[in-house]
Amino acid sequence: MLKRVLTAGAAFAVVLGSPAFAENHGGDDLRAEVMADMPGLIEVYKDLHANPELSFQEFKTAEKLAARARELGFEVTEGVGQTGVVAVMRNGEGPTVMLRADMDGLPVTEQTGLPYASKARGVPASGVESGIMHACGHDTHMAAWVGAAQLLAESKDEWSGTLVMILQPAEELGLGALAMLEDGLFERFPKPEYVLGFHDAAGAPAGFIGYAKGYALANVDSVDISVKGVGGHGAYPHTTKDPIVIASSIVMRLQTLVSRETNPLDSAVVSVGSFLAGAKHNIIPDEAKLQLTVRSYGEESRAALLEGIRRIARAEAMAAGLSDDMLPTVTVQEPYLPSTYNTPEFTEQVMAGLAERFGDRVKEVPPVMGGEDFGQFYLADPENIESLIFWVGGVPMEQYQASQRGEVELVSLHSPFWAPDAEAVIATATEAMTAATLDLMPKSGG
Repeated sequence: MLKRVLTAGAAFAVVLGSPAFAENHGGDDLRAEVMADMPGLIEVYKDLHANPELSFQEFKTAEKLAARARELGFEVTEGVGQTGVVAVMRNGEGPTVMLRADMDGLPVTEQTGLPYASKARGVPASGVESGIMHACGHDTHMAAWVGAAQLLAESKDEWSGTLVMILQPAEELGLGALAMLEDGLFERFPKPEYVLGFHDAAGAPAGFIGYAKGYALANVDSVDISVKGVGGHGAYPHTTKDPIVIASSIVMRLQTLVSRETNPLDSAVVSVGSFLAGAKHNIIPDEAKLQLTVRSYGEESRAALLEGIRRIARAEAMAAGLSDDMLPTVTVQEPYLPSTYNTPEFTEQVMAGLAERFGDRVKEVPPVMGGEDFGQFYLADPENIESLIFWVGGVPMEQYQASQRGEVELVSLHSPFWAPDAEAVIATATEAMTAATLDLMPKSGG
């Protein structure tokens, strides 16, 4: 997931001592079946963890998991959206449900010390060779995807409808879901009425489930500002129009977009991540460049932030005396990453079922300002698709409790040290995804 952290510690802390953590509220055999499959799923996880692949380079990952789906009886198509996989199982009349997992690793050199730590290296889109690691936990997502596929394939007498299970590339670039859609995901394959996904969380205890109704993750815009100036000798600044000073004024004024122009009850972020200018101590350059990340939820808020950035950049340059033909250029990268929206009634329906099964391990939590391209599937047809992505905590319980006492600090997703409690994440997510699917696809006449 793109640079996100689930900050739900307080929401989960109140139930750490609850016996519900181990209790099966569902009263069926599903949990026992999940646990019986866990040794094999952990082997899948370890293999995926040790052999990560970068965005749009998930060739071996896709191949091995596609083969697994074929063995289970799915109709499998590879190469959808470059490296994506679509596995379809038709099982009579009923709704179409899509389960999604993302496949790509990150250009991060692993430092977890795990015996199956990744030693892979590769070249991402930046062109800079790096180590590769599943620092965002996509390996747990894929292992749970396999777990749900196995259980659902083995229990066809318990559900009716069409199951579409997809493995999506390039979530970390925010481009994989769109690539699959543009390659005909909803035209070439059964179009879902319900779309489900999950993500591991580095801020919540292992095995706990968090969800948000409505907006769950933010719009993500990348904005480049090129500030022109008139360069010259640093000893004679009066002969120049200093783009560093102008750009600095832009950086400071941008902060007012959130603090003074955004309703305090709304959420927005404008962060300057890069400021590049000059090459020598005594030379005032003729250009400065800024790179921004801009986060919002609704389209109205997004439009206001982007227009505000353009306005501030122009105004600060004009205040410095630059002519109209030298005003800054503001470029908003396309495609941007749209916000992820959990349809409220559907979310309540699914989470009510999971709460019956998992008890106090299920909690509603605030939305986050991170990004996730899962929302693209809902936006492809918001009138006819219900959508939900939820979080499964991955922090080992002892470590989480120590963090609550102030004894340790938790690492974030994308950290080279992120090592989730894989067994808890995979077992919880497998059970949750399977149970939710069975509830959505009851046997005809049942």
